[in-house]
Amino acid sequence: MKFLLAPLVAWTIAQAAKLLLTSFRERRLNLRVLAETGGMPSSHSAIVMALTTAVGKYSGLGSAPFAIALIFTFVVMYDAAGLRRAAGRQAEVLNRLVEDLVHMRGVQEAHLRELLGHTPFEVLVGAVIGLGVGLIL
Repeated sequence: MKFLLAPLVAWTIAQAAKLLLTSFRERRLNLRVLAETGGMPSSHSAIVMALTTAVGKYSGLGSAPFAIALIFTFVVMYDAAGLRRAAGRQAEVLNRLVEDLVHMRGVQEAHLRELLGHTPFEVLVGAVIGLGVGLIL
């Protein structure tokens, strides 16, 4: 349980912050943001960083479980800010192309989801939440 508490608390804090920030920005309660990817802060980064911090705290920074958790954290955070963000940008371009085709030829295609990843700042804020929670709990 000691390894699960910090990640669950960090995820909850990140999701609550995401809900509050989005609802404040949109001036309405938007519960849909809890099921979507992307947004501020990255709950993926918060959960993996809290897990890594807890593993380092209880198993030691020189332990194999800490090394595994740290590599896992880097992969998740890189994916959140890099690969998924790039896929979101590609979806943006494809959606514009499809809109042009609709206007020119009447071709109908499903609209692709554009917000798939996080900005580096969103990932950083999520990681800070995870680190903080992992150190406190």
